[in-house]
Amino acid sequence: MTAVFCVVGKKKSGKTTTVVGLVEELIARGYRVATAKHGHAFELDREGKDSFAHRRAGATLTLLSGPEGFAMTGDWPQQEEPLETLIDRHVSDVDIVIAEGFKTSGYPRFEVYRIAAHTEPFYGSSGAGDGEYLAVLTDASDFSAEVPVLDLNDPLRFRRVADLMEARMTLDAE
Repeated sequence: MTAVFCVVGKKKSGKTTTVVGLVEELIARGYRVATAKHGHAFELDREGKDSFAHRRAGATLTLLSGPEGFAMTGDWPQQEEPLETLIDRHVSDVDIVIAEGFKTSGYPRFEVYRIAAHTEPFYGSSGAGDGEYLAVLTDASDFSAEVPVLDLNDPLRFRRVADLMEARMTLDAE
């Protein structure tokens, strides 16, 4: 079963940096990781764009979604294959999907909250979505929550978040 986790936060909070760090950490642990990105007016796999950073980090595929449509980038086989085969190979053959954005989904989530970018987080607000919060990564030293609060500047933050993801996957498997 593929585990899905969301990384949510407001614009310029550090979501992409967090996704890239998590992809690298989880791949180092032996997981096959895919990413999904919610965005608006996105460009596919161009240097400087989030999808490019996701792929460069090692994601097997990246799914981008927005009001204009959706797209998937990834490794394309040498010969064209039916869509069903591509979906089966690329989506069900990963261990973890990390979705950047998708704050209204019901998947478990981590929020990135940077005080220089926004005065209030999603956590605890009506815009928080339905997913269970597993932790909040923030640079606000006085921030408190009913979930773990991790230092956004801690060099070990990706390891700590990956540990929380593994704990959740173990719990879900029981």
